[in-house]
Amino acid sequence: MRQDVEAIAVIYRNLGAPVAEQMVTRALGELALTMAGIAEKVRAQELRDLSRQLGRLGRLAADLGLLTLATVAGDAKICLERAESTAFAAVWARLLRVAERSLAADMGLADQWV
Repeated sequence: MRQDVEAIAVIYRNLGAPVAEQMVTRALGELALTMAGIAEKVRAQELRDLSRQLGRLGRLAADLGLLTLATVAGDAKICLERAESTAFAAVWARLLRVAERSLAADMGLADQWV
């Protein structure tokens, strides 16, 4: 899993530790909630607007330096937009694994979407 620790370091340098910690914590929570919303839509097979949500997930992940999560979210978006259901299913399974590894260890948030 690729991670750009410099993304978080820049936030801390620019805002100072107390504000940065709040901002990063809030952003990770937003990322987890976005993932939970996407998972709910996939379970319900409500694919309308899912591409936009995957794009949002990718941007949030990239902003936090979670490069693998951002990449896989982008891959899922591409599969969805191309209507490649088999590929989407495979990438979706990978997205769940990557999201769990990216967020669960730090915040214990994986149970929201698994």
